[in-house]
Amino acid sequence: MAEGKHRSKQLTEGLWRAPHRAMLRAIGFTDEDLQRPLIGIANTWAEINTCNYHLRELAEHVKRGIRDAGGTPVEFNTVAANDAMGMGHEGMKASLVSREVIADSIELMAVAYQFDGLVTIGGCDKTQPGCAMAMARLNIPSIYLYGGSIPPGNWQGKSVTIQDVFEAIGAVTKGMMTPEQLRELECVACPTYGACGGMYTANTMASALEALGLTLPNCAAPLANNRRRAQIAYETGRAIVDIVARGVRPRDILRKEAFENAIAVVAAMGGSTNALLHLIAIAYEAGVELTLDDFERISERTPLPC
Repeated sequence: MAEGKHRSKQLTEGLWRAPHRAMLRAIGFTDEDLQRPLIGIANTWAEINTCNYHLRELAEHVKRGIRDAGGTPVEFNTVAANDAMGMGHEGMKASLVSREVIADSIELMAVAYQFDGLVTIGGCDKTQPGCAMAMARLNIPSIYLYGGSIPPGNWQGKSVTIQDVFEAIGAVTKGMMTPEQLRELECVACPTYGACGGMYTANTMASALEALGLTLPNCAAPLANNRRRAQIAYETGRAIVDIVARGVRPRDILRKEAFENAIAVVAAMGGSTNALLHLIAIAYEAGVELTLDDFERISERTPLPC
C-alpha cells in the first residue's frame, strides 16, 4: 500500500472490498491506481458563467500533477451560482445558499469515497468560501486552486471591466451615453473567461485564501488565461500528494494568526466587505473564534496602499 493511503484503504483494500474494486475496475482503475492515494478534485466548473467556465481545463493539469507525483485523481463536480449573473432577478436568492450547498456536497463526496486528500477548484464569489469551508470542516489534507481573474477589455482606447458596464446603464438612463455605445461596451468588456476583473469578492477571497495558507504561493495573481495558471494547477496536483504523505491538514494551518493575516491582506487591498461573511464562516468550520471586532482591530492598524 502506497504512503499516504490512510482513508481510501477502506474502499480499496482487503477481501471484503472486492465488490468495490470490481466497480472501480469497470471505469478504468488498474491495480496501480488502487494502490495509490486517492485524491478527490472538487470542481465548481459550470458552463453558464465566465468565472468557472475554464475550470475543467485546469482540473486536467491538476490530475497530471497528481499522477506524476504518485497519486490517483478522481474529479467530481458541485454547483456554482454566480453573483454577477444573479443580480437584478430572483436568481440572487441562490447566491449565499450555494455556499452552503458547495461545502456540504464536497463533504459528502469526501466521506462517501474516503479520499486521502482533496484539491478544491473555485472561481467566483461563493465557490471559493464554500470550498474553503469544506476543507476546514473535513480536515483532510487539502489545497485550494483559484481559477484566476478575467483580463480587462478595451473600449475607446481605455481598459474596461464589468463594472463599467454596470455604470454605463446609469449613464444611458441619464442620457450621457447612447444604447448603441452601451452595446459596444457590453461586447468588449469581458474579452475572455475568468472572475470579474476588480477587487470584488472573487479576487478578494482568492487573495485571502492564499494569505490563509490554503493555496500554493502566488496562486491568486495570474490571470485566468495566463499560462502560469496551468503551471500552478499542475504544481497543486504534485503538492497535494506530498502533503497527503506528510499528513498536513487544513486546521494545522488555519490558526487565529492565519485569519488575522488574511484580514490584513483584505484591508490593505481595500477588498470586498463580503470577506467578513466568508472568513468568519471558514473560521467557524476550523474551530477558530473570529468576530467583527477582530476585523475592526486589524483594519484600524492596516494602511491602504492599493
